[in-house]
Amino acid sequence: MKFESKTVHAGDRKKAGNFIPVTTPIYTASSYAYDSMDQLDRVFGREEQGPSYARYDNPTVSALQDLVNELEAGHATIACSSGMMALHLSVLAALVDRPKRVVAGHVLYGATTHMLMTIFGALGVETTFADASDLPAFEAAISEVKPGAVVVESITNPLLRVCALDQIAAIARRAGAPLIVDNTFATPMLMRPLELGASIVIHSATKYLAGHGDVLGGVIVSDAENFEVLNTLLRTIGPNLGPFEAYLTMRGIKTLALRMEKQCANACKLASWLATHPRVAKVYFPGDPAHPDAATVKRLLPSGQYGAMIAFELKDGAKPEVFALMEKLQMIVCATSLGDVHTMMLYPAMASHRDLSPKHRERLGIGNSLVRISTGIEAIEDIIADLDQALGR
Repeated sequence: MKFESKTVHAGDRKKAGNFIPVTTPIYTASSYAYDSMDQLDRVFGREEQGPSYARYDNPTVSALQDLVNELEAGHATIACSSGMMALHLSVLAALVDRPKRVVAGHVLYGATTHMLMTIFGALGVETTFADASDLPAFEAAISEVKPGAVVVESITNPLLRVCALDQIAAIARRAGAPLIVDNTFATPMLMRPLELGASIVIHSATKYLAGHGDVLGGVIVSDAENFEVLNTLLRTIGPNLGPFEAYLTMRGIKTLALRMEKQCANACKLASWLATHPRVAKVYFPGDPAHPDAATVKRLLPSGQYGAMIAFELKDGAKPEVFALMEKLQMIVCATSLGDVHTMMLYPAMASHRDLSPKHRERLGIGNSLVRISTGIEAIEDIIADLDQALGR
């Protein structure tokens, strides 16, 4: 099946007794019984598929896992309580029997950087940050550090860089370090990192997968080598995704292809318009022919589909001017998230990268005039009109 068909059909219509539900229902049971104790014993021993206890398995969550696994072409998928938990479990699993060292892209989601520096740092894990878009420098860092794991984003947050993921995967594999890729911005519609050689892919399911601003969740898609450790951690620690959230995420994914197609098209038009506005100093968008990673974008992303995220710098702007702009918006939603059907604007210095010091943000190029837009599915004319009246002239 093509990607669009998989989003609609994968994971659903599993036989339940003498009937087959057309869509996967919400199973709320915490425990499951079987007619035969021998069968229950086999289920507990994972010799036979089936739920036994909700921390181990849930039919609704399993259906979502099957769906995402099909979309990302993985060995197996785990759903958990948030995107950050997905990343935490992935790094933890990668480092179980490997050196307690990480090489990570230098521009990442602020909470990811904070987690690596603060949480894993307190556990004795050393993280080295390097520019993943500078392949020689990144390879040198991996060669020098000899890490137990490598962490990058397929499209970075918030500056929208696109690294040569296939080449980084080859470098990481030669170094014996699993490559963990946050694929939230690209979604499996635009990029499938496992097919490019990555070991583990994570998503904040809160964002494009669920797509409607009503779910908190994360997913981990793994290759065969790393899955058992991940699954053991999930079953032991218990950061599971609930069945209601799994149901909503699965329902959201059914329209992922339609939403992303519209959102990508809107983003292209919006980025072009922003580039001509007199109050905009600079636009960050992977579809820009002058993008610093244009050759990699052309090679790894589908033609005409560059994601729905845009960032721009407000000319002669800082926090007061950015706040004034955001408060004038009438339709665009100013809130902390992305990937929803509605267009959203976020101020990284205040929200996504707040945990980083001002000097750290400045070194990364995340200035006080930078705003980030998640383009929705509204009429592009309405999105532009709202920004135009808010920006002024």
